[in-house]
Amino acid sequence: MSSTFKPESLRNYAIITAAYWGFTITDGALRMLVLLHFHVLGYSPFAIAMLFLFYEVFGVVTNFFGGWIGSQVGIRQTLYGGIALQIFALVMLSYLNPDWGVPVQVAYVMAAQAFSGIAKDLTKMSSKSAIRLVVPKEAASRLFKWVAVLTGSKNALKGVGFFVGAALLEGVGFRPALLSQAAVLGVILLSGSLLPVGMGKIGKKVPFKQLFSKSKAINVLSAARFFLFGSRDVWFVVALPVFLYEALGWRFMQVGSYMALWVIGYGMVQFLAPQLLRKDSTGKVVPKAKTILFWTSILTPIPALIALTLMAGVRGNIAVTGGLVVFGVVFAFNSAVHSYLVLAYTEDRDVSLNVGFYYMANSGGRLLGTITSGLFYQWFGLVGCLWVSSLFVLTAALITAQLPEPDPADSTMVVG
Repeated sequence: MSSTFKPESLRNYAIITAAYWGFTITDGALRMLVLLHFHVLGYSPFAIAMLFLFYEVFGVVTNFFGGWIGSQVGIRQTLYGGIALQIFALVMLSYLNPDWGVPVQVAYVMAAQAFSGIAKDLTKMSSKSAIRLVVPKEAASRLFKWVAVLTGSKNALKGVGFFVGAALLEGVGFRPALLSQAAVLGVILLSGSLLPVGMGKIGKKVPFKQLFSKSKAINVLSAARFFLFGSRDVWFVVALPVFLYEALGWRFMQVGSYMALWVIGYGMVQFLAPQLLRKDSTGKVVPKAKTILFWTSILTPIPALIALTLMAGVRGNIAVTGGLVVFGVVFAFNSAVHSYLVLAYTEDRDVSLNVGFYYMANSGGRLLGTITSGLFYQWFGLVGCLWVSSLFVLTAALITAQLPEPDPADSTMVVG
């Protein structure tokens, strides 16, 4: 067993991370471009949010198959295949014709968002898997720090992308904004030649049925992730922007700025999680199963308390924006520990398979949140969405209680 880092491993990880960062900025920018552009065209906030439905649906499909594909062809192919698909989606959207009827425009944008959703989850799965190929599982504290750096920076940069998208739309317009992003990604695509072709490839054929055969720890963690991310998106995707825009009278740029700052702050907390969490007797931060149970349990009452505050007549500007900051901080600790545990439970030979399966559950939770956010906001308003959010977190906590402790000593990984 070796925990020595080879220079080429660190170089490969740096290349992959830089590519993922560049992709993430365009992903956030594209979302904001679509939101603002279709708002100007007169689409309702709910209708705009529904344009992203295929983005989430195809994220589920991509994660399910992406891990298996990555194990067969390698991480380089899945990562840069994702970047190439994002370029295609951006160029495709640039040909959107305002003279087309509304149904045709909606269908066209949903199709482009489907390609973007596939691209996003291919790059995410590849980047997260790469950490496990560089950092030995027995170096648990270092693994947690590297996971937190990648996950936190990704979310912060997605928030930056919201601002980039708004600035490009205002500065150069919809079509030039899309094409300029495609050009930047084209440059990033060239860096793929610097990575080894077989990075992350298992070297043997994996039966398709193995996609359904996971360890108890991966299954339990994935189920908890499903409800955890459903608890966020049930208010974040549709309910929050509609509430801020309609109920509180915010301008659309104010709504976008608040959501961007929330995502950036959320990413910063994830980034700092290894420094903020309690250290063990050796002075290192090594999350356990009880760590995620603690943070999920702490998160459970927060949406309910926000709902009760609104029901008591507290001003929405205070109850919602303040309460969701607290939610975001606690949620960030949950997400950081989750992202570490999936790698701590995974052997190197199964890394892309397990990470893909796990993030399929993540995408499934986001899809659940997107659908329920629209439905429950329409039926019960933001208060109803917050109660559902609390119920989802409670479900995640009950599932999390079944997690075994990760055992780094089981690793037979040699880094190289």
